Amino acid sequence: MPYELHYWPMIQGRGEFVRLALEQAGADYVDVARLPHEDGGGTDAMMDRLDAEPLRPPFAPPFLRDGDLVIGQTANILLYLGPRLGLVGASEADRIWTHQIQLTITDMVAEAHDTHHPVANGLFYEEQKPEALRRAHEFRENRMPKFLGWFERVLTRNPAGARHLVGDALSTADLSLFQLVDGLRYAFPNATARTLEATPRVVALVQNVGRLPRVAAYLASERRLAFSENGVFRRYAELDG
Repeated sequence: MPYELHYWPMIQGRGEFVRLALEQAGADYVDVARLPHEDGGGTDAMMDRLDAEPLRPPFAPPFLRDGDLVIGQTANILLYLGPRLGLVGASEADRIWTHQIQLTITDMVAEAHDTHHPVANGLFYEEQKPEALRRAHEFRENRMPKFLGWFERVLTRNPAGARHLVGDALSTADLSLFQLVDGLRYAFPNATARTLEATPRVVALVQNVGRLPRVAAYLASERRLAFSENGVFRRYAELDG
């Protein structure tokens, strides 16, 4: 049976990290909320399945169903999928290291989100603009260089070379770093360009991932939604400095 991915159908968001892994692996999967209602899809169907999970309900989308197993949280989903899709090393050390990198990416995604919603998710951006300006300045000037500099060091210190974050083969961490940088370039084009000048290995990895045949085909397809001001990465010119 195909994997069932459950995520909001109108945005890339955190579900996109999972989609990239499934697409690169050529996995058989269904994006449930994007299916027509008559085919058992749509947002209501996704929320019904979330609410109906009797034993171990996920907190929120994204979540993945594989048979009777339901897995929530992006990093946890990728921890599960990695060995099944051939996107993680065989050793325990490689699996743990890949997961650690994924969790760090998750941290940065959360901080990028909080630049436009620093006070409360339930408030509109326009209701927290002064706080957003302060938070975005800190993110641009300090947090972005710290995070991307760390990824650069990881690539530099990889004994197998700087082509991948872990070992000598593509992993979920490489795909997720691609998505992270792509989102940062959308939300903070000026600040991201300045920061990436100091991280050439990160730039090279992102370029290489984007050129993978399956990834490139997905990016050019209708399945790849555009970034927008409804997702995690949002472009507000004033937040880019």
